[in-house]
Amino acid sequence: MLHRMGKEVANSIGGIVAAIRARPRTFASVTILVFLLHVLLPPLVLSVFRKPLDFFMFNPWLSKLPEYVISKETPIQRKLEFLPNLALFWFSSDSPYGGIEWGFAVDVTDLGRFILMSVLLGSFFALWFYRRDQLIRYGWEARAAQPAGVAGALASILGFSTGPCSVVGCGAPVIPVVGLAFVGLSSGTLKFLAELSSVVTVVVLLTMTLGVGYLGWLVSTNAREGNSSH
Repeated sequence: MLHRMGKEVANSIGGIVAAIRARPRTFASVTILVFLLHVLLPPLVLSVFRKPLDFFMFNPWLSKLPEYVISKETPIQRKLEFLPNLALFWFSSDSPYGGIEWGFAVDVTDLGRFILMSVLLGSFFALWFYRRDQLIRYGWEARAAQPAGVAGALASILGFSTGPCSVVGCGAPVIPVVGLAFVGLSSGTLKFLAELSSVVTVVVLLTMTLGVGYLGWLVSTNAREGNSSH
């Protein structure tokens, strides 16, 4: 049983690698675009609905990060608790009455989530195009690949609109992108949106992982079937 599962996983990974090699530009362009949207969409929405962006900065403390990581004075447990929440860079807009109107920060956990989602979507669309080419090459019904492409597009939109953001000045420390336009909501509603965002993000990541794995398995299986029939 375990041997068979391991073989299927290996076939899935092989299909993913084959699709990325065949469609490197698709993979790279989608991955980069999705990553940029994850980083730039929240400050763009905030600039439109609140006040235009006027400040950006990388965390100056990052220059001390290597020293902190190798330091023997700080316990490992404390480092593990601190590093995931370390802010890497942030966008903000000053309030005309003093202070900050809004601020959007990206920490280590956010960056990891952005990269993971970007790579998953890049792989998904590389697989989708590669499988479509397979179906055409072997004379199979190419329309069978269309639902997968629609599912990928819907997952992209859902991921962008519900992804949690670390925001200052919006009534809650972390809310989904879709909530940025509704800053007048009650604190209870914003808290609900924040909790919903965390759940939906996990669901989207899990769904995309399973989708990429399944498409990789289909690509690998179709390649074997196509080669055996020709």
